Parts: sequence; structure tokens; C-alpha cells
Amino acid sequence: MAGIQAFGGYVPRLRLPRRAISGAVSWFNPGLEALARGERAFASWDEDSITLAVEAARDCLVSRSRAGIGRISLASTTLPNADRQNSTVVKEALNLSDDIAAFDVAGSQRGGTSSLLDAFYAAAGGAGPVLCITAERGRHRSGSEAELVAGHAAAAMLVGPGDGAARFLGAHSVTLDFVDHFRAAGERFDYSWEARWVRDEGYAKIVPAALKVALAKSGVGPSEVDHFVMPAPLKGVNANVAKLAGIRPEAVADTLASQLGDAGCAQPLVMLSHVLERAGPNETIVVVGFGGGCDVIVLRTTADIADCRPASGIVGSLAARRPEESYIKFLAFSGLLELEKGMRAELDQKPILTALYRDRKTVLGLVGGKCRVSGNVQFPKSRISVSPGARTVDTQEDYPLAERSARVISFTADHLTYTPDPPAHYGTVEFEGGGRLMADLVDIDEGELEVGLPVRMIFRIKALDERRGFTKYFWKATPDRRLSVTGRNETAVA
Repeated sequence: MAGIQAFGGYVPRLRLPRRAISGAVSWFNPGLEALARGERAFASWDEDSITLAVEAARDCLVSRSRAGIGRISLASTTLPNADRQNSTVVKEALNLSDDIAAFDVAGSQRGGTSSLLDAFYAAAGGAGPVLCITAERGRHRSGSEAELVAGHAAAAMLVGPGDGAARFLGAHSVTLDFVDHFRAAGERFDYSWEARWVRDEGYAKIVPAALKVALAKSGVGPSEVDHFVMPAPLKGVNANVAKLAGIRPEAVADTLASQLGDAGCAQPLVMLSHVLERAGPNETIVVVGFGGGCDVIVLRTTADIADCRPASGIVGSLAARRPEESYIKFLAFSGLLELEKGMRAELDQKPILTALYRDRKTVLGLVGGKCRVSGNVQFPKSRISVSPGARTVDTQEDYPLAERSARVISFTADHLTYTPDPPAHYGTVEFEGGGRLMADLVDIDEGELEVGLPVRMIFRIKALDERRGFTKYFWKATPDRRLSVTGRNETAVA
């Protein structure tokens, strides 16, 4: 027996109104005006599928111990590294044990549900708790329907033995080479096939048959389904599939199309997290992932659902939105428009991979040191304590800082230093319990930055070595909006 022990999600703050896209390109494709309702979420310049995954996982693990997690998986079709394990970077950022299995799942829109299904089987088979994460930061050709329909997001599920918040009842998978779209290796954009064929021959025939088998395996009747979670970029497809399968119309879950968009591989788990945040005990949930066939997963919530809420969740992330009207800024942040960077950006940032390995806990995990003699906290950790009253050597123990609340004690807004999103905000933050760090300050609203501002640390891209294609990650500080959005500011157990 296995179940979802904790869950969480993350949606980037930035929201682009779809009318901003259609207004810019409808001269070329007037049909896009029909899709110009609502808004889509998009990542900042320093976010990718890895950083989105880290934030979703932290949201999931806010009140959970990270000790004992046996496996971590990262599912995405937009992983930034082709031959550097992406899930390993996430593992380091979460400061998980080195004695852990990690793997990437790619190549299919149902990668998120497939990895979740694998997590249930692994946890039931004795693999211990499994952290299943899925994230997507897709790029789409300018002026395409996909550009308006898509969105960026991530979700995470901690699966373990026992019922947890939602008990695994059963599942069924169908695998066949039904190609509704594809992207060849080395290509930047997907190529999509005709929508009516995808709807009628794909969703309408493949999914209902798989649903029938999955529900029968689980001992659940179609009318007993309380939440039908199936993303579908094509309007009305999920409602039509539910009707064909005998599932009540009111059970069809919100696809979040108007607020977020479709986050591809991540969307089934994003929607599942959104449903779990509002679900009560003893409710039946059916989750469908479509792509190269389909997965159907059947769950039932338990009385523990109320004790497994995330720190912010999808609801909190959606509420923390920041409108952005500039289509040009969206293109630049997405890497689809190259702006003149100026001479200040001409800096060779060759990675020192040996140093990164030796200091991976410091750089990727934000682990400082605490002197066991004086109690002083410092970052980075060093052999010699910074405490003037205790000139000690080799007395510092690992002291994780990423989950500790902090406040700004000094800051600067710099219009001369190069940054893709000027001005560059940076300053000194002081952690609760001790320790200071000079950090970049990101996602700052106008007039928001002030001394004493509560902040939290967030995992982001620090720099990109464009010559060699290596991404450097580090931690930045951002205003802690969880205080106002959810009323909660819990500290995770390291």
C-alpha cells in the first residue's frame, strides 16, 4: 500500500495577458484573437525547469523531514541539460542525502504521471519515500497557438508507504505511438498535428478505454469519481472525455487555462496538487496523463488530507501573480529575442567544475556553518570560526540556511551592472538565528524594497556560460509573500 504523503506546486509570478500576444501578432495570424482571453504564466530570465522543480519540492516538503527519502525523479520535456543529470542538481539544492537514487524522465507529455505511477510502485515495494517532481518551461514559436495556450509551472509529490493524504487505489497505462506533436533532437520548437484528429482519434478513443480498465481495477464506478483531472490544451476535450466515460460533468477539474495555461508534462500533477489543496476526506480522484498513449491513476483522499497542505501551493502561487504587459520582455526572458547586452556583459564565466564539486553543499544547498563552541553562524562555512571570542579551528558543523527566514539589512538598486532585468537589486540579508549573506534580490515590486523586509531564499540561475553552455545556479532572496497569501510561514525540517 502506498499514498501521497505530501504535495506542493509552484507557478512563476509573471503573468502575460494573452491579448498582449494577439495584439502583437494578430496582423499575421488574426485567428489568435479567439484565444486572447485570460493570461499565461511565464518564468523569469533566471528560472528554468530545474529551479521550478526545486521550488515545487520545497513547497511540498515544508513540514516534512527530508531524511529517509530514498529516490527522487524529475519529469520534464524541457530539461536544460542533455548530459548532466538534472534531478541531481535538484537533489543538491534540496540538501538531500548522497545515499539516494535520482533519475530524469523525459520524452513524453505523460512523463509526470508515469513517474508518479512508478513512485507508487517503488514505495509499495520497499524503496522508501519517493520524491516525484515534474516541471516545464517550454518555448513556443512566436505567433503560434501554443504560445498563447502554454504556461510554466511545476509540482511535487512525496509518495511513501501507508495511506497518507491520498491512497493509491489502482492504475492502467496504454502505450502506443500516437503522435499528436513532436520535437526532434536539437530542435527548439514542437511541431503539432491537426487538432480535430488529435481530439477525435486520440483523446476520444484512447482515454475512455483506459479509464474503463483503470476504474474496474480500482473497484470504482464512473459516477463515484469526485475529481476528474485531465489536462487538455484543446478546449472542451476533458469534458467530452468525461462524458464518454460516464463521469459526472461537475467532477471535471479546472484546467487552470485562464490563469496559468498548459504546462505540458507538469500539468497533470499541477492540477492534482490544486485539487488536493481543496479536497476533503474520502474523495475519489482520477488523474490522466496523455501522450504516446495515456496513464490513468485512481486515488482516494483520507482523513489526513487536512494535515498535508503545502506552504503556498498552486493556490498561493496563482494569487502571488505579477502582471507583465510587455510581449517584448516575455520574448527576451524566453530566449526568443536577443537584446544588445553591452560591454558590461562581456565577461567569460568559465565554470570551475572541481570547485563546484568540492563546495556543492555551499553553492547548491546553501549550507553554512555553525560553531559548536561559540554558536556563531557564518556563510560560507570555513575551518576557522569568525567569532572574535572563540578562535577555534574545525568546530563548525553544517548549518542549512535555505529554509530559514531572513530580512534585508542593506540594499542597492544598480542601473550600471548588467542584468537581463534592470535594475540589479542586491544587498545583505540576515538569517533568523544568525548568519549573513550578500545576495541578489529578485522579484521585487516597485517601492517594495526596504530595510527590514522579510525575505526567503529561492533557487535560481546565477549565470550562464554561453560559450560552453553551462548553467550556474545559486540562491537569491525574494520577498516572503507566503505571509500575506497563505497566512503560513512554516520552516521545513532539514
